[in-house]
Amino acid sequence: MRRLLIAGAALGMLTATGARADDLTIAVAGPLTGPLATIGDQLKQGAQAAADAINAKGGVLGRKIKLQLEDDQCDPKQAVSVANRIVASGVQFVDGHACSGSSIPASAVYADNGTLMMTPASSNPALTDQAAEKGWNNILRLYTRDDAQGEFIGPWIAKQYAGKNVAVLNDKTAYGKGVADAVKKTMNAAGLTEVMYEGINAGEKDYSALVAKLKNAKVEVVYFGGYHPEAGLILRQAASIGYKFQLIMPDSIASPEFWQVVGSAGEGTLFVFPSDPQGKPEAKEAVAKITAGGFKPEGFTLFSYAVVQAISEGIARAGTDDPTKVAAALKDGKPIDTVIGSVAFDQKGDLKNARYDINRWSNGTYAPIPQ
Repeated sequence: MRRLLIAGAALGMLTATGARADDLTIAVAGPLTGPLATIGDQLKQGAQAAADAINAKGGVLGRKIKLQLEDDQCDPKQAVSVANRIVASGVQFVDGHACSGSSIPASAVYADNGTLMMTPASSNPALTDQAAEKGWNNILRLYTRDDAQGEFIGPWIAKQYAGKNVAVLNDKTAYGKGVADAVKKTMNAAGLTEVMYEGINAGEKDYSALVAKLKNAKVEVVYFGGYHPEAGLILRQAASIGYKFQLIMPDSIASPEFWQVVGSAGEGTLFVFPSDPQGKPEAKEAVAKITAGGFKPEGFTLFSYAVVQAISEGIARAGTDDPTKVAAALKDGKPIDTVIGSVAFDQKGDLKNARYDINRWSNGTYAPIPQ
């Protein structure tokens, strides 16, 4: 029997969206408010577009998909509360969370209660590594891992900036530190050692001391594992004293909010992102419909769309909404058609054969660069 972590909740109760008992409810968990709300909006928009498309074709096993939106603000404690609430409401499938610092603690709640969680954004390897070590078979990642991203960009940095003064920074979060450490490891192995490695405090408004330290060390290139609010402020404060360096980021700045924060000081910023699905034939119809609704499907939008597709396909293959059987069906090695292309999961729950682009921001937009 599933063990609920909030007393007094009844299985099968109506969800926050008012879903009927015969609806198939998927919770969408992410930062719907707070400084990273743009990421939460991407998850919500993608999931809703997928649900609408699937429902228009008859739903899953004759049942319509309903969404239950949950706001974790990318805060670990709030994420655990959200996970408890999802489990208590009887929801068995989760599209989320976004931030690794939320997904990792929340995954324990889902594993303990047999809920299937599939993240469209969390990249810290510990998420699925922990699940594999503890025998949690219901935790999946329809996104890439930090160590895979590190293996891709670390050697590139070492080759591209050989002989340059490089700094590696992180925001001390599970996501930011995880990806920065992965890049540092592979960059070092490829022959380039950083002149500075430092963690910053996310949420601060004044990074002038850090900027001065970078300038005094004659840093020419900065790899920063973190998010767009801090990255934008650091670049702006550097620009204010006439100091320019090449900033390289992970996937977190694939959002127009980065440019809104940084403005022209962000010109030339590079970032790694899984090969953008927006231009793929499989995504053409979805992109058109989401765009027509006034939202640009950037960042994690289509990954969230793909999560809903994958969960739906898993249920159809299993012939049941039993999360354990659905997880097994998703890990059977057979490809799943999604808006990001054909995907498959390994036995650990990770996405196979991830591919990346290096993107450059210029005049408010970004595009891949030749590699």
